[in-house]
Amino acid sequence: MEQLEQIASSVADFVWGPPLLILLVGTHLWLTIRSGVIQRYLWTAIRISFKRDIGGTGDISQFGALTTALAATIGTGNIVGVATAVAAGGPGAVLWMWLTGVFGIATKYSEALLSVKYRIQTKDGQMAGGPMYVIERGMGKRWLGMVFAAFTAVSAFGIGNMVQANSISSMVEETFGIEVWMTGIVLTILTAIVILGGIKSIARVCEGLVPFMAIFYFIGCAILLVMHWDGIPDTVALIFSSAFTGQAAMGGFLGAGMKEAIRYGVARGLFSNESGLGSAPIVAAAAQTKNPARQALVSSTGTFWDTVVVCAMTGLVIVNSGEWMTGARGASLTKAAFADIPVAGPIVLTVGLLTFVFSTILGWSYYGEKAAEYLWGARVIKPYRFVWVAAVMLGSVLSLPLVWSLADITNGLMAIPNLISLLALQSVIVAETRHYLWNKNLDEGGR
Repeated sequence: MEQLEQIASSVADFVWGPPLLILLVGTHLWLTIRSGVIQRYLWTAIRISFKRDIGGTGDISQFGALTTALAATIGTGNIVGVATAVAAGGPGAVLWMWLTGVFGIATKYSEALLSVKYRIQTKDGQMAGGPMYVIERGMGKRWLGMVFAAFTAVSAFGIGNMVQANSISSMVEETFGIEVWMTGIVLTILTAIVILGGIKSIARVCEGLVPFMAIFYFIGCAILLVMHWDGIPDTVALIFSSAFTGQAAMGGFLGAGMKEAIRYGVARGLFSNESGLGSAPIVAAAAQTKNPARQALVSSTGTFWDTVVVCAMTGLVIVNSGEWMTGARGASLTKAAFADIPVAGPIVLTVGLLTFVFSTILGWSYYGEKAAEYLWGARVIKPYRFVWVAAVMLGSVLSLPLVWSLADITNGLMAIPNLISLLALQSVIVAETRHYLWNKNLDEGGR
């Protein structure tokens, strides 16, 4: 088993190596140009995300689709992932992670636009969409859509379920001494109550949970920064200088430090916001919206909130605390940084991680379900939900390094078919953007 874990870890490192990272970042930059720098419409996107599209077709509100997507993306990557990036790549990794989020907005916009444009209505009246439908209907390559769906259905159980449950049960045990199986039972029951009701039930919970968890965690980070406000200017200067000159956490050579800052900052940024992976567009396709561009704008704000705001706050807290120089890594590093808040620090972190994890499990359950439905039809939905609930309990009580590595592999491979569709259909993205956004027809119904 140990040898198998090492092999899986090596394959995961290869999948998430320079070629995929370059492809993802290159797509971010290219789509930023092709979309006319869509980031400049961020305020418009935030404004309409809080409005209900009267007359739009879909299963859930635009805000419900956004919060469900945010539920899946704001997870352990925002807490543990950022800490891992700083520990391995130094303070400069925070800037590269932030830049990945800024340019990733264009990719999130593009994939959501295509998913709404090529979505379908199933026999039971539900909306279904995502990269698999984009690839099939936009490119005429159903086999490639099936490849994406297969990777998504498998990856969901790892990245979106068992490893999430394991991370929170372990932290609760470490912080409060509560047995992992007890946390697992509670998490399993809560998951069952929500997801067995389908996307409308998931969206209702996420609409309330996501704003709360984000604001709660943001306040915790803000308190820590206020407590050490005098060090913030030096922290920001260090992040910027080490991003280009290199400063590894435990010393290291100058060139290697810069290389690691870029590698881990970009990789963890992409892992956190999922721009280009093709997951968030699946729920974007269920949104009640007048036209593809409106929901695409709303979806693009997910990357902004996830990486440009939440990940940046975590990075500032960790670097400003100085704990990154002690050799601590991952959750231990974040926990050490939050320990500066007497008594309440560990509670804020644990509650933050608990809500992040639970929301991720909810969001990814829908992604995996729709991927399975694409492959095997509507008859698989109910069995998939029951298996999903059982996997939460399993993940809570088992250590899953192998599952994490396998999920990393399939998660990375999801991106390839999705990126192919984005590049192949970029003319469609430009045409839709020109008609609805550049020509100021955002209130017009879909064509």
